[in-house]
Amino acid sequence: MPPEWAPHAATWLSWPHNRDTWPGCFHGVEPAMGQVVAALAESELVRINVLDTDHERHVRQLLAATAPPERIVFHRIATNDAWIRDHGAIFVRAPGDDSLLALDFDYNAWGGKYPPYDLDQRVAGQMAAALDLPCVKPDIVLEGGSIDVNGAGALLTTSQCLLNPNRNPNLTQPEIEAILQRTLGVEQVIWLGDGIVGDDTDGHIDDITRFVAEASIVTAVEIERSDPNHAPLAANRRLLQDLHLQGGVRPEIIDLPMPDPVIYRGERVPASYANFYIANTVVLLPVFGCAADAAARAILGACFPGRRIVPVDCRTLVAGLGAIHCLTQQVPAL
Repeated sequence: MPPEWAPHAATWLSWPHNRDTWPGCFHGVEPAMGQVVAALAESELVRINVLDTDHERHVRQLLAATAPPERIVFHRIATNDAWIRDHGAIFVRAPGDDSLLALDFDYNAWGGKYPPYDLDQRVAGQMAAALDLPCVKPDIVLEGGSIDVNGAGALLTTSQCLLNPNRNPNLTQPEIEAILQRTLGVEQVIWLGDGIVGDDTDGHIDDITRFVAEASIVTAVEIERSDPNHAPLAANRRLLQDLHLQGGVRPEIIDLPMPDPVIYRGERVPASYANFYIANTVVLLPVFGCAADAAARAILGACFPGRRIVPVDCRTLVAGLGAIHCLTQQVPAL
């Protein structure tokens, strides 16, 4: 699996439509997604799953003023929800000839939390068919947001998610590691612990800790000791402190602040700057209207000096319990 910063042929989205995911605030979701598409279209194709002809017409009209139509390809692939990072295909390079193939992992809506998810279960195979790529179905429940790779043999994940009995109760940790190694071409699986408050995915790695280079990792930290995120994030930070990658390399560990808590309808939602997305010439950074936004932007700017940091106000998106990385999936360049 190539790292996210490797060249993309496209970024793929499943356009949001499920108002139950964003109760009372769906009106703010599509404008934020329009900003995402506009930034992506500057340097790569944007592929968008829509429900049907009417939905495609609606989204075309929304994007007409923000992105050139020749940079957008619509696919009539119906979905239950918009979280393509988790229900979409994961694209990898085939051993030997470096061609692309699609992985269609089992998907159960984060442990069966949000039925129905029958349409989402079929999306990955349809994405592969749309690109005329071979499709492989590993026998494991796995969401794309639960893993992060450096493209040099290492993979980050969390025990809270991948070892959760609501995913693969019949698989042991060594068995899960073997599947990850075989399907994603990695050698080292790095296990962190728990995720952040409000994360209904059971601790996805893309809300807490991400590779930004082969030997550089950003990890979320909460300095306020009374905050319930402080202890789990500090524990993850300690695990990283002693980490050695392949060849004995000690990675650079870069602290990424947490934003102020974001509360929607009385509940804390999983706001995190770690849910950024790396595109060809930009990095899309979720921001939340607080003082830490500027610090996060500066930190990621230093990590990606060749890319422009594009802040996207995600206070509405995260009310649906996800943000930019959850809503995107990269297609590596051939």
